Amino acid sequence: MFIWEGVSEFVAVAEAESFTAAAKRLGISTAQVSRQVSALESRLSTKLLYRTTRKVSVTEAGQTYYQYCRQVLDGLEEAERAMTNLQLIPKGKLRLTAPVTYGEKVIAPLVNDFVVRYPELEVQLNLTNQKLDLVGGGYDLAIRLGKLEDSTMMAKRLSSRTLYVCASPNYLSTYGVPHSLSELERHNCLQGNLDYWRFQDRGKPHNVRVKGTMKCDSGWALLDAALKGIGIVQLPDYYVQPSLACGKLISLLEHYQEADDGIWAIYPHNRHLSPKVRMLLDFLDESLS
Repeated sequence: MFIWEGVSEFVAVAEAESFTAAAKRLGISTAQVSRQVSALESRLSTKLLYRTTRKVSVTEAGQTYYQYCRQVLDGLEEAERAMTNLQLIPKGKLRLTAPVTYGEKVIAPLVNDFVVRYPELEVQLNLTNQKLDLVGGGYDLAIRLGKLEDSTMMAKRLSSRTLYVCASPNYLSTYGVPHSLSELERHNCLQGNLDYWRFQDRGKPHNVRVKGTMKCDSGWALLDAALKGIGIVQLPDYYVQPSLACGKLISLLEHYQEADDGIWAIYPHNRHLSPKVRMLLDFLDESLS
């Protein structure tokens, strides 16, 4: 194993031709420089410097050793500059995962904007509704929606989402407008993966079991069915907001609307979070907040 002690001191003396000047350059005492260089010469069993009361000069062996040491120190300085640049310019691989629909509609465009800003990044974005193992899969970051499970992961809240219950004007004119949760029993409720809808009643979470003629794991398919007057649907804002804004869908039961869910970035617990991940987190936070 290479021992660094004395190398920086020797190079400084060789270049300054003075122990005093080398000590000043390194910010240590002249005695310490002398001790380190002497220890280095003993370790190498080679005289590197000629010392007189007036001058310090490098021996022939010292010149050879100096050339190699200078290259090593230059390499270390270059490595430090590279690390500093990484703090400013994200580069290299970045792996993240997000839910399919929210990822396609919101996260992917923002990640693309980030890549436009920092084109030296190589991004792998895995859109899936499965909760992947970040550590085992080598992921830097994951986007999660809703309530977080207990985890050893770190979490940063980026934004929120609102669940809307809504139906088309045609459906409501035909079957009526529900004004209470109990009235949902009389309506065709278009279901996703769950057989219940989430509400808030008297300030507390309240789930209501629903049934209907359609069950589908695609939010877009459920949205299309609601727009065509087939039934009532409960979907997050990023599905229904445009249709609500233009009147193609009507928001229902707003008095019972559940408190907003969180939209989170989670990442493995790491005190030394890489600059590229930290900068992406800040970018997503700024864009979504």
